[in-house]
Amino acid sequence: MTRIEKYLNDFLDHLQIEKNRSPLTRRNYHFYLRRFLDWAKISDPKEIAPERVRQYRLHLHNFRGRDGEPMKVTTQNYHLSALRSFLKYLAKRDVKTMAPEKIELARQPDREVAFLSGNELERLLEAPLQSQNSNLKTQNKDQGHSLLQLRDKAILETLFSTGLRVSELAGLKRDQIDARRDECTVRGKGKKLRVVFLSEQARYWLKKYLDARRDMSDFLFVAFDRAQKGRARKDAREQKKLGGLTPRSIQRILERYARASGIMKQVSPHTLRHSFATDLLRGGADIRSVQALLGHSSITTTQIYTHVTDA
Repeated sequence: MTRIEKYLNDFLDHLQIEKNRSPLTRRNYHFYLRRFLDWAKISDPKEIAPERVRQYRLHLHNFRGRDGEPMKVTTQNYHLSALRSFLKYLAKRDVKTMAPEKIELARQPDREVAFLSGNELERLLEAPLQSQNSNLKTQNKDQGHSLLQLRDKAILETLFSTGLRVSELAGLKRDQIDARRDECTVRGKGKKLRVVFLSEQARYWLKKYLDARRDMSDFLFVAFDRAQKGRARKDAREQKKLGGLTPRSIQRILERYARASGIMKQVSPHTLRHSFATDLLRGGADIRSVQALLGHSSITTTQIYTHVTDA
């Protein structure tokens, strides 16, 4: 193992243990820094120099993916930011290398915020109840709505009511919902806790959905096993095994209902997060409150919404 490889492993451990970053963050940093080391072919931190970094930036700029498309400026900045963080770590350990402040990120175009209009939002939220998919019928004959319809309706209402990230929604457990105060506590990026609030509609449909469930899973939104639809009852231990929906599954649910409601633009869970923030600002909420509800570490991130609410 070369000297720089050892420092790379130490840095990744530092991220996860001392900085309390997630395994996913560790994996991303490893990917970005591994790409730099494979390209640079260096064995010692002192070999990282401004000219070598300049050549690497040019390499990223000219890079083409399997589809032949150039690397986005945002992705290029992820690579450079990872390298800068690595250099900062080396500097703290008094390792001779390039000064991290010499790396400047590329200027990015203003971020475009995609959100739904009032009419689009209304159609999307109603789409689950109009779906012809009537599998997994509830036993309480809730106006003929299936368990899947109730689950999907509750998902959409909760996303718009809280502005949660899709990963935060997927990880929710039943005991995180405080029905008395219409709120729930979530652990977001950086494992930071914050409180989000449920609208009257979200609370209503969550109750309908939970009342209709017969499983014992701790997850709030579960992936029902389609292979077992016909069973009237399940063993309690089997019911407990029902896992939570993955972020990708939730994204597919939204895409399906967006198509069903005739929305032509691309709709994702983040679109509802954008719609939530835009709706708050247009309703008179101050930007600091929106920042807290979205779980943004920096007010600069929240300020992207001011471009669509200037009026």
